[in-house]
Amino acid sequence: MEYCIGVDLGGTSIKTGVVDPDCKIIGRASLPTMAEHGSEAIMDSIVKTVYLAAENAGVPFDKITHVGVGSPGTINGETGILEFSGNLNLHKFPLAAELESRLGCRVSIENDANAAAFGEAVAGAAKNAKNAVVITLGTGVGSGIIINGKIYSGFNYAGAEFGHTVIVHDGVQCNCGRRGCWEVYASASALIRQTQIKMIENRDSVMWDIVGGDIEAVNGKTAFDGMRAEDTAATEVVHKYISYVACGVVNVINIFQPDIVCIGGGICYEGETLMAPLRNYIKAERFSKYSEKQTSFVTAELGNDAGIIGAAYLHRSAQG
Repeated sequence: MEYCIGVDLGGTSIKTGVVDPDCKIIGRASLPTMAEHGSEAIMDSIVKTVYLAAENAGVPFDKITHVGVGSPGTINGETGILEFSGNLNLHKFPLAAELESRLGCRVSIENDANAAAFGEAVAGAAKNAKNAVVITLGTGVGSGIIINGKIYSGFNYAGAEFGHTVIVHDGVQCNCGRRGCWEVYASASALIRQTQIKMIENRDSVMWDIVGGDIEAVNGKTAFDGMRAEDTAATEVVHKYISYVACGVVNVINIFQPDIVCIGGGICYEGETLMAPLRNYIKAERFSKYSEKQTSFVTAELGNDAGIIGAAYLHRSAQG
């Protein structure tokens, strides 16, 4: 039996897993990225997690046929070069070649959001879909596009950045330099900011009790918990936030008309409290409302494992 290893390379930690032929993670390892110490330290940490994950899985390393890495930044999957990653402070770095020389096996690399999207396509909510879009609502808005079973990232490997499409002209400032990006309205960070603003405007809101009077304790659940307590301010926050998420999702559907759109991130633990009104918005606003065939809109299934599983099988995307 042959196995693959997926590496979810983050700015602070590296999460690695051995994935069996059934797309199940059978051994894991995690270490700090050590990005502040430069590229050599990052490579050392990746290699250690790879060997440790194989050991924890009880799999001899000669049974590992492929290692895939999902990394933040702009990634040239064809050449194996990490073009740029601010989180890792790397530029034009031959990540795949460096790892291949250390590990002695084939290595593929891809943007982390694209790898997570591919994970959902290989083993999650988008399995068997020909064309899919996966969106993650986290610190930012991550996204990935799968077309004909392959990752699509544009001619310059910087595509699929739906979080940096504008939904409010001249709106809230985004870290990318633009104003009004979907990310600054629909991410978990945006929801927290929106909740805090509404709390300041409404000092009698039950949300203050939920966070013990500490506005810095606000998280993605605060407004939803307040809504469940029938707090008017909290309900307004949730309804407005859902409308922002829906706006971007409808844009994605109108552009691509994929078989399926999967949405993930911690906010999705709200389940139907989030998904039901989102579906209603989408049904009302999508351009294709009168078509017989409609894009499915579902919750992603793999959670934090999507990046590991997708990275492990990056060679499948390359093969088409």
